[in-house]
Amino acid sequence: IGSSMKSVGEVMAIGRKFEEAFQKALRMVDENVMGFDPYMKPVDEKELEEPTDKRTFVLAAALKANYSIAKLNELTKIDPW
Repeated sequence: IGSSMKSVGEVMAIGRKFEEAFQKALRMVDENVMGFDPYMKPVDEKELEEPTDKRTFVLAAALKANYSIAKLNELTKIDPW
């Protein structure tokens, strides 16, 4: 987290679509992150079950590996919205 965000640990990102806003938020959390692709790693279902700072990246890898929304909901308990 950059020095301006250390006190609250949150970001705000605005975009025309959810995907655009989410990618902007990722870049704001860590200035070295340019999106998901450079950080794709193999899916570890244990990492999906536990909420950590890495889970977003594992979730993206699971989507790329064709995990179903129902399976991801089962593992993460994240609303399938």
